[in-house]
Amino acid sequence: MTKHSQQAAIHHDTATIRNPAAGFFDVLVIGGGSAGIGVTVSLLRRQPSLRIGIVEPSDKHYYQPAWTLVGGGVYDVRKTVRAMSEVIPKGVYWLQTAASGFDPVSNLVQLTDGRAVGYAQLIVCPGLRLAWEQIEGLEDTLGKNGVTSNYRFDLAPYTWSLVQNLRRGKALFTQPPMPIKCAGAPQKAMYLACDHWLRNRNLDTIAVEFNIAGTVLFGVATFVPPLMQYINRYDINLVFNANLAKVDGVNKIAYFDIRKDEKANVERVAKPFDMLHVTPPQMAPDFIRRSPLADSAGWCAVNQETLQHPRYPNIFSLGDVCSSPNAKTAAAVRKQIVVVAENLLAARTGKKLLTRYDGYGSCPLIVEKGKVILAEFGFGGKLLPTFPLDPTVPRFLAWVLKAKFLPWFYWNGFLKGREWFARSKPQPD
Repeated sequence: MTKHSQQAAIHHDTATIRNPAAGFFDVLVIGGGSAGIGVTVSLLRRQPSLRIGIVEPSDKHYYQPAWTLVGGGVYDVRKTVRAMSEVIPKGVYWLQTAASGFDPVSNLVQLTDGRAVGYAQLIVCPGLRLAWEQIEGLEDTLGKNGVTSNYRFDLAPYTWSLVQNLRRGKALFTQPPMPIKCAGAPQKAMYLACDHWLRNRNLDTIAVEFNIAGTVLFGVATFVPPLMQYINRYDINLVFNANLAKVDGVNKIAYFDIRKDEKANVERVAKPFDMLHVTPPQMAPDFIRRSPLADSAGWCAVNQETLQHPRYPNIFSLGDVCSSPNAKTAAAVRKQIVVVAENLLAARTGKKLLTRYDGYGSCPLIVEKGKVILAEFGFGGKLLPTFPLDPTVPRFLAWVLKAKFLPWFYWNGFLKGREWFARSKPQPD
């Protein structure tokens, strides 16, 4: 696409999108989560005159990374939620509805309330969808019968209740096929539970099992040996190639499809449980998967370094929904925000996109109360530590970062446009 056509796409102007009833924005943001609010604030800090709209149906905004801590009994769930109206930046127009479709040729977004909204530039960051329904019987038993998940605000406290009350029996933890947001979260739920049982001298009478759909404990090989030390410490039974397929909550039986060989032959195995922590399958929202913005896997397609859409140059995407092959974490969003903000404004004036994303993601792996392995890495598993310390060593300092500093910084820094340790340096052509 030529420079002229790129600018034409950005400054597209028709009677339809200029119609006040339809609405028109310099920048339209799909999603009011961490990515949507964060990138909006960063754009306004750079160019306060922008007319920005955020499409977000929820009236609540959540700090999801703390739900693991809630499930471990070390954080108050009420501190993880605020009214959306409190975090929407001043001067930004909030369209409290959901997007239902895209017409990127005409620069229009269809909304579920029937409106069509026009834009000069579009940022797509609605997050991903938790596909609970893909596991038969799961939705009927969540929050009761010993079945829980830290991936939901209302269930994380139930996780802690189950952990506290379990004295003997079998505890199953699951991890579905990748990608999922915060790939370490299924393990963190398990380690915090085991640490509690160990401290209360119950672990000897509780059989703990981790059922993983994949073939490795963690995607970055550097961190597997220190994690295995805790697997052995807690005497956890690791079962690879095991994908949760069905839950019978009343009878407390979980059914797993276990791949037996490379020819994908599968055996359905029933496992009784007293506690079941489920990490649900995850995918892009349906309105993204069905749209012209999607890649072959259903995610919003982007150039993984510039985060610009490969077919529509006035569209950018970040966060869990974008196709960039990075870990889907809030830490990744923190770096992506700067990339999108700077490249979007560069594209707006026809300049080259010089800011590059290196795939940074961070997973603070809580291995016990008071100890965290701070896994920071980029594309290809390249280690990208922020601090000059051995990242494979569990540290109290990393625990303080995860449990104390980051939640405070999220509300008081991240959502206010503070880009500490987040700026990327322009790269040469």
